[in-house]
Amino acid sequence: MSRYDDMIHLTRPQYDDLPPMPISDRAAQFSPFAALVGYDQAVAETERLTDSKRELSEDEAAELGAMIARLSAMADEHPQVTVVYFVPDKLKEGGEYAEKKGRLKTVDGYNKELVFADGDRIRMDDIYSIGGIGDE
Repeated sequence: MSRYDDMIHLTRPQYDDLPPMPISDRAAQFSPFAALVGYDQAVAETERLTDSKRELSEDEAAELGAMIARLSAMADEHPQVTVVYFVPDKLKEGGEYAEKKGRLKTVDGYNKELVFADGDRIRMDDIYSIGGIGDE
């Protein structure tokens, strides 16, 4: 014998002044509730890792300056070049390193940028290394 034997055979109560709720509305009351809207995105953003910008040694900075001077001298030839540079993160401190392979258009000394034939610009302060000059 079960605890509910006395009521299991009864039908659901019906009230004259309160019509039954439609099934579509009943389903909504069981949908998940997010008390903290945007919390999951904030946690994911906090978990996302970024690199810190590496500081060049004096020798590395001198070598990079020489490479930029070499590129400036050969800019009329529009050489193929590979540049590794730092891209600052828009949302938090740090960023990531990216590699750009392309044909150099010019070295903009005024804005301190390398300008590529496809229109991309890389700030000289963000450059980590330059290689592959003239490689096809």
